[in-house]
This record gives sequence, C-alpha cells and structure tokens, in this order.
Amino acid sequence: MGTDGFWGDVEDHLVRYIPAFTPRIIERAHGSSVYDSHGNAILDFTSGQMSAVLGHSHPDVVRAVGDAVASMSHLFSGMLSRPVVDLAKRLSDSLPEHLTKMLLLTTGAEANEAALKMAKLCTGKYEIVSFDRSWHGMTSGAAAATFSAGRRGYGPVLPGNLTLPTPNAYRSPFRGAGGSHDWQAELEYGFAAVDAQSTGSLAACLVEPILSSGGIVELPPGYLARLKEMCAERGMLLIVDEAQTGLGRTGAMYAFEHHGVTPDILTLSKTLGAGLPVAAVMTSDEIEQVCAERGFLFYTTHASDPLAAVVANTVLDVIAREGLVERAAKLGERLTERLTDLRSRYEVVGDVRGRGLLQGIELVTDKETKAPADALGATVTAACLERGLHVNIVQLPGMGGIFRIAPPLTISEAELDCGLDILEDAIRAVTATAGSDNAG
Repeated sequence: MGTDGFWGDVEDHLVRYIPAFTPRIIERAHGSSVYDSHGNAILDFTSGQMSAVLGHSHPDVVRAVGDAVASMSHLFSGMLSRPVVDLAKRLSDSLPEHLTKMLLLTTGAEANEAALKMAKLCTGKYEIVSFDRSWHGMTSGAAAATFSAGRRGYGPVLPGNLTLPTPNAYRSPFRGAGGSHDWQAELEYGFAAVDAQSTGSLAACLVEPILSSGGIVELPPGYLARLKEMCAERGMLLIVDEAQTGLGRTGAMYAFEHHGVTPDILTLSKTLGAGLPVAAVMTSDEIEQVCAERGFLFYTTHASDPLAAVVANTVLDVIAREGLVERAAKLGERLTERLTDLRSRYEVVGDVRGRGLLQGIELVTDKETKAPADALGATVTAACLERGLHVNIVQLPGMGGIFRIAPPLTISEAELDCGLDILEDAIRAVTATAGSDNAG
C-alpha cells in the first residue's frame, strides 16, 4: 500500500504536537510489533507510548472491550457499576493496607491533576515540589510540576512549583569520597533551596520512582525513604507517579515496593490500561475523608466509566495469570546483561540504568568527559527504524541521547534479543560511519 497523499494530508491538517512524527504509516499492531504500510514489521521497544504492557491487540483485552462496548461502556459520572467497584477493591488489595480509596479516570495527566488537588485541599497548602527533570503531564497543574520540557512560551504556570535536583548518579555534581554519588547531600541541598523559596505552604512532593522522560533515572536506594521523612517533617504529602513503572514493569507490581516506602497518594495510568485510556488515583481513608469534608470536586466526563474499569480488571487478570511481574524481573536481568555488554564494547555507550523492562542507555562522545552525543542519538534512532526497531530517544540539555527501552512484558526472549541485536548493529554502523567521516 502506498502513501496515497498521506503525508501531504498530515502537513495540511494535523497540529504538530511533537517536534516530528515517526516517518512510517502504521497500519496495524499485534503482539510486540507494529506494521507499516509496506507490511514491514517493526519491533516496538516503547510499548506504544510506554503503555502496552500486554503487547498490542491482546486477545483478552480485545474480547473485554468488545463485550463492554456492547453492554455498558459509559455512564453519567454520578452512576456506578460493578466493574468500577471491583477494580477499586482489587487495586486496594494489591497495595499496602492504607491505600484503599480509588478515583478512576482516563489519563496520567488527569490522575496527577486530581492527586495534586487532593493534596492541596487536604493540607490546606499549595506549594508542590518535583524533580527538575520531571514529566507529569500537560494539563495545568501537572504541567506546572513538569520541568523536563514544555515550559517556554505559554506564560505563567500555577504558582508554588519548586524543584529538587534529579538524583542522576551518572551526572550529578554531588560526589562523596572516591567519586560515589552523594545523594544524601544532594537531597539535603535540594530541600534547603526549597525551604528558602517556600512561602510556608508546602503541600506535596510529586515524583516518579524512575524518571522516564527525565532520562531513565532510578532513585538511589534509600532516597525515597529519606524523601518521605523530609516531606513528613514539613507536613507534606508524598505523591508517587507510577504511570510507567506500575503493574509489573520494574519486576515488582509497583516500583515503590523496591524502596520499602508507601506513598500517601499513588497515581496509575499508561500500564493500567495496557494502551487504552485508563488511569487511577489511590489514597487513604484519612485523606479521602478530609477531602470529602472539604468538598473535593473532580467531575469529569469519563470518571468511573465502566469500560475503563473492565479494561483495567482484564489487565490485572492477565498479569496475574501469565506471571508477568516475575517475567519482567527475569527479562530485565537479560536486558541489563545485554546493555552492560554494549557499554563495555562501545565507547559511545556511557551509561546503563533502569530496572526490569524499563531501562536505558546514554550515548556520549567520550566516556571520560561524558560529553553529550546529541546528534548521534537521532542518527542511531533512524538507523534502528530502518532495520525494524522502534526506540525512543530522550534529548535533554546537558545530557547525551538516552534511549528508553520499554518493550511489552509479554515480549519473548527471542524478540528481546532481536531488538537488542538491531540496536547494536545500528550503533556499530553509525559509529563506523562517523569514524570514517572524521578520518576523511
């Protein structure tokens, strides 16, 4: 099938909401691959938008959606159905005992928006702290707490948003004896700056356990526990955004479990719907009670939609039945092994980081200086696509190109190895070309 004027229509009629679209027309998606208009299979190492944890067109999800649309997909937001209440109970049962109350929504930004409003209403304060490489969404409150991109040209954001330095062990200037990452000093320094800027109205800290759009930065061991202590000292709530890390991707059902810390509010999205628009906020009886007494309002068109609940319940069923949490841990070990091998053999692979099936490599021009390899990342991305692999490159100021690798939890070991072989071949080809160009 040809392009048939497709790209002309794109130019004429679509708003460019990102810098560039992937230069392929995608006709269908199945399992771990998407297929373009020429029938080429492209391994999907981003799970769609880091969401399709069950792969594309999982038969259980297809069947559940069809049944739900045929019977009851949408209701007045004040009406409740059994799938919604079932999901609330199941999520509560899967979480530490105080996270018992659910608000069912559609997108991650919407869930973070609701969580921020809850925190502000519950504490009676308004200041929000997030990382300086954070990404929490594009709606007003979530965007105000997003610092990795999208802040220029839109005028003032919501007041009261403050930052902590992202604890990036590879690039942090905070170093202990022997050059180790001194995250404790970094966190103390960050909160000293927060305290100096605060008007005395600190409401909450909103963080991801692994910053994805921030460059696949995993919080160091002990960091989240100390962060929660520092929040408690200031009367702040801790909100953990597990849009990308929840439901098994990191080798635990929820990434905060790796840290032995429970948030006051948890937001879920992306992975909860396995590629369909589903999101949830989970919080405690106490916080929900205070918010209800103070008139909490988050009245949206698709709140508590039965279709969203049916999808999420199906996702939970498949994850449990197929042992996908354990599978992500096992495949994550394989992924780490392969990426670490790339780092040992290629000068341009400066760092490997992440956990489970959410990992990344950072490209540099020199391992000693860690000089960012901005142009190289885009070239390797294009070379991967030509060879049948879709990977996503994160470009942030002062950092090299970071490849996010987040395939479906259902990917086979053979498919994972195939994608990594393509990635290596692309790096080898691009660096060889660059070397010959420099020699010339």
